[in-house]
Amino acid sequence: MQSKILFITPPFTQLNTAYPASAYLKGFMEKHDVSFSHCDLSIELFTAIFSSDFLGLIFKEAEDLKNYFYPYVSAKKAHYISCVDVVIGFLQKQDIETANTILEAHFLPKGHRLQKVNTNIKWESGDIGIIDKAKHFATLFVEEIGDFIQANVDEFFAFTKYAEQIATSASSFNQLDELLTYQPSLIEDEMMNILEENILKYSPDLVCFTIPFPGNLFSALRCSQFIKQFFPSIKIAFGGGYCNTELRSLEDTRIFQFIDFITLDDGEGPLLKIVNYLEGNIDVDELERTFVLENSKVVYKNKIPNTIFHHKNLPAPNYSGLPFHKYVSFLDVVNPMHRMWTDARWNKLTISHGCYWKQCSFCDVSLDYIGNYQNTTAEDLVDKIEKIIKDTGITGFHFVDEAAPPKMLRALSYKLIERNVNITWWTNIRFEKTFDLELCEIMAKSGCIAVTGGLEVASDRLLTKMKKGVDIAQVTRVTHNFSKNNIMVHAYLMYGFPTQTEQETIDSLEVVRQLFESNCIQSAFWHQFTTTVHSPIGKNPQDFGIEITGPFFEGFAQNDLYHNDPEGAEHRKYTKGLNLALHNYLNASGFDEALQNWFDFTIKPTTHSRDLIEQFLSEIY
Repeated sequence: MQSKILFITPPFTQLNTAYPASAYLKGFMEKHDVSFSHCDLSIELFTAIFSSDFLGLIFKEAEDLKNYFYPYVSAKKAHYISCVDVVIGFLQKQDIETANTILEAHFLPKGHRLQKVNTNIKWESGDIGIIDKAKHFATLFVEEIGDFIQANVDEFFAFTKYAEQIATSASSFNQLDELLTYQPSLIEDEMMNILEENILKYSPDLVCFTIPFPGNLFSALRCSQFIKQFFPSIKIAFGGGYCNTELRSLEDTRIFQFIDFITLDDGEGPLLKIVNYLEGNIDVDELERTFVLENSKVVYKNKIPNTIFHHKNLPAPNYSGLPFHKYVSFLDVVNPMHRMWTDARWNKLTISHGCYWKQCSFCDVSLDYIGNYQNTTAEDLVDKIEKIIKDTGITGFHFVDEAAPPKMLRALSYKLIERNVNITWWTNIRFEKTFDLELCEIMAKSGCIAVTGGLEVASDRLLTKMKKGVDIAQVTRVTHNFSKNNIMVHAYLMYGFPTQTEQETIDSLEVVRQLFESNCIQSAFWHQFTTTVHSPIGKNPQDFGIEITGPFFEGFAQNDLYHNDPEGAEHRKYTKGLNLALHNYLNASGFDEALQNWFDFTIKPTTHSRDLIEQFLSEIY
């Protein structure tokens, strides 16, 4: 009997475009004659919640629970209910007629977010500016409802995650196990209604859940619990980024009350083996990279050698069947680079598997998704691009590489131009010196509009210590080359790296200020450093001057580690000031403010000259 797979993306992930895992596996499994359907439960649940009928239930639930946070929203519930269908429809289609309606003086209720809307934003002229302004107002309106839901009805609710706080660093399964005994919330009930509709529609033998992030785990477990109760003959498999990074040391058997298989790393080989196992073609010991429950113990089945499905031989992702008309474009931050994560539709595609550099000391270089670098050809990539456009009708592409290789980007750019394939695209890179003006120019000509890359800590000492392979001068030149070609640059920033001093933190902020002021970068985001068990720092903390202090592993997840940094500054106290400064730089303001003004405690003055970046730029010419 041929197995039928239903592959589910559980709530919540990015809401403006499809998460790619199911499309990748659909393309692969159908090539191997396996029936494969997929459901983006994330967007399906979101659009079900943000409807007039369900919003009425939300307000009634809050009243029944006697929760009264955000009283204005509650008092204006009829107004919110009357607007929500129009707003969501607009965020899906973004038409000028509805934009004008939304911007009418009394169309939207003025809740706690819209009351504080930034009236200094300069919108573009014409229809584009009107649509963007309406999109911003509509986003704030939706966020007001989201705040109300989280405060009054379901504390786990958030727009791109669900119950993330209980899956993050969950070294024990205890809390998850306990919460799964609680009565499902109103939102979880609706999630299971949609799940049941899909099970009845597709009649699967195997339901697969991708768990890319901690904020997808609990909803996937809740769905699995439902399936085991009402459809006990269906087998369930988990896979994805969370499993690959967090569950590699799994010992706790309790999760197997709800599922049958957990796969690690690339899903193609393990999933095909599971299908063959369920069809009776192979024995359980022939499974690959898969946890199962055997004799009341968690057992890792991994027949060696693994079946290899090389990146260059994989078929194009198959996005057909996903509800592209339902995705919503939010506009919470007006910065043009920053909005790319929440606005517009993007087909997600990988140029190269893994990372060609794979040396950064903070990165999971020991894991397959980083350490196993595989490439393909530009011809193959453009063939896949053309197929995906045919499937989706979308010509925007987000190449989701860990670090796209410059050589491949050059070849891809030339091939796109040669074959007259007109797309808009962006990707993640390292700030390699290979990205000279000529390469940036050809990338821009082929449709590249933005890149993201890790500047991390803007300190040459620490960049060397983390084996980043770049310095501040090189980052300056490379980002300048992109910006000169109208390719926007987003920089990932880090603070709290082992042994980082207060002086280095302030100097790093000054470098960031100057990079913004010189228009080398247009967007950035601060992350506080966390070491992971799979990184060189996590494996050899003594080499980096830190001491691992926990958490104690209790059989479930193991990834993020706690540490003491005796040589470093008290990193957490800088969070607010760094973010405040960055918020201003993102909006092209605050460049003349003294760094001290961003902090509510005394800081050291920067040791950098105010023209450091200008000096680096002058060396180019």
